Amino acid sequence: MTNPSDAPGAAEARRDARLCDIVDDGIALMRVAGTLSALEYLKSHAVDGQVIMRVLLEPGKRRGRAGLAAV
Repeated sequence: MTNPSDAPGAAEARRDARLCDIVDDGIALMRVAGTLSALEYLKSHAVDGQVIMRVLLEPGKRRGRAGLAAV
């Protein structure tokens, strides 16, 4: 029997899901503590600079997720 987490692409999918959660947390932090706090949080989690710029400065370009609005 094989483990689904051993499937090709499983590690990448886990990383993408983790990154998505980190970005969502950064956006939530921005709403309560400001852009600078969110920037530092995302940088501390090694989020790519282009992603940080997009999610913090261009809300209309954020990728949609269920339950989240590009506010």
